[in-house]
Amino acid sequence: MKLPEGFIKKYTKLLNEEAPAFFATFDDPSYSGYRINTNKPGKLTTMEYLENKDRIDYCDTGFYGQIDGKTMDHVTGYLYSQEPSAMYVGEVVDAQPGERVLDLCAAPGGKSTHIINKMNNDGILVSNEIFGKRASILSENIERWGATHTVVTNESPDKLAPHFLQYFDRILVDAPCSGEGMFRKEPAGIQYWTEDYAAECANRQKKILASALEMLKPGGTLIYSTCTFAPEEDEQIAAWLLSEYGNLAMVPIKKYDGMDEGQPQWANDDPELSKAVRLFPHHLQGEGHFIAKFVLDADPAPEEIKVKAPKYNTMDKDETSLFNDFLTATGLRLPTGDLVKFGDNLFLLPIGLNSIAKVKFVRPGLQLGVFKKNRFEPAHSLALATHPDDIKAKIEITDEQWHHYIHGETITIEETKDKGWYLLVCQGHSISFSKLVGKTLKNFYPKGLRV
Repeated sequence: MKLPEGFIKKYTKLLNEEAPAFFATFDDPSYSGYRINTNKPGKLTTMEYLENKDRIDYCDTGFYGQIDGKTMDHVTGYLYSQEPSAMYVGEVVDAQPGERVLDLCAAPGGKSTHIINKMNNDGILVSNEIFGKRASILSENIERWGATHTVVTNESPDKLAPHFLQYFDRILVDAPCSGEGMFRKEPAGIQYWTEDYAAECANRQKKILASALEMLKPGGTLIYSTCTFAPEEDEQIAAWLLSEYGNLAMVPIKKYDGMDEGQPQWANDDPELSKAVRLFPHHLQGEGHFIAKFVLDADPAPEEIKVKAPKYNTMDKDETSLFNDFLTATGLRLPTGDLVKFGDNLFLLPIGLNSIAKVKFVRPGLQLGVFKKNRFEPAHSLALATHPDDIKAKIEITDEQWHHYIHGETITIEETKDKGWYLLVCQGHSISFSKLVGKTLKNFYPKGLRV
C-alpha cells in the first residue's frame, strides 16, 4: 500500500523503532469479525458459526471470521459483522440495563447493537446519526437486531442537546475522524489524508464533545473513541477535555494482551492520559483504535432538569379496537412502553423519553405496525423483536419454506388453522408476520429485504 510521504514521516518520528513493524501491517490483510446477539432466543443455525472457536479475548460475544449475509442467522439479526478492534468500544461503554444511553455518531450501528446487548433491551438508547442516508442504514440494523427500547434520531449534536439536557447516564462519541486506523480496510480513505486533516477533524470533534457534555448527567460516563492514530484527535483531545472541563476525570480502561496505554508525551505529558487505550495493528489482530473514558463529577448535583412531555397522537376508538383485536387474536405480549402514533404508523415509545417529538427522527421506538383501511398490519420490526414464547399465534416452517418465503413466495401449510396473523418461526428464529388465508400463508416479507 502506498502511504502519503507526510504520513510516513509523522509516524516514523512518533513510533521510532516500532515504525517499520507498524508500516508493514498496511500490506497485510485486514481482520474480519462478528458478534452474536445474545438477546435473541435459541441457537445459531449455521454450522460454520456454531463450530467457530476463534474467539476475541476482549469481547464475550465476538469472533474472528466472516459472515454470509444470506444466512438465516444474519437476516434475523443473530449476527453483526464488525471489525474486531471496534468491538472493544462497546465493551468499554459497558451500558447497564435500565440506563439512558446516547450513541451520538452511531451509523452504521455496530456499537449501538453492542450497547443494546449490554442493556438487555432494558432502558433507553438514543442512537443518533447526522447524515440522513446513514441514519436509514442505522435504523435498518437496529430493526434487524430486534431492539425494543431504541430510537434513531437524525440530528446534529448541537440541535439534539437542548432537548436532552443532563439526560443520559452514558454517552458514546465515536467521533468522525481522519480514519487512519482504517486505511488497511478502506484504502480509499488515504486520498483524503493531508498533514492538516487531523487538526481539522479535531476542531469538529471538540464541538461534538461540547454538545455531548450538555446532555450528560452529573455522575455520568463519557466514552470518546476514534479509528485514527493521530494524536491531535486522540490524546490531545483527551487533554483538551480535562483542561476545558475541570469536573471531568479519566477512568482507567482495562488493557488486554496487545493493547497499549495512551501516550501522554504525544499531548501535554499529563500522566492521566495513559488511562486511555490504543489499539495498534502491529500489536493486535485488528485495525487502529483509540478509546478514552471519563466520568463527570456529581458533586454538587444540580436539580434534575424537567422536560415537559409533549402531546403525542394516540389511537382513536376504531384504531384501538383494531389493535386490541390483533393482540387478542395473536396472544402477543408487548414489551413495556407508550403507544404512540406517527402518521398511520403505531410505535412503542420507551417510557421516560419525552423529547422525541421535538427532534428529527428515523425510528421513534419499536414500530408495531400500520393502520390501513379497516385493518391493522403488523410491522416486520415487531416480528424480529418478538420472542416466540411471547406469542400464541405462530407457525413453524422448514428451512425450505424459509427460503421460499424470503424470496417473496407464499407458503402452503397442511394443518387447518383459523385465518389471521401468525408469526413464522424457523429453528427458533422469528422470521416475519404472515396472514393465513385458508391454507396459504400470504407473503409480507419486506420487498427491500428479499433475497
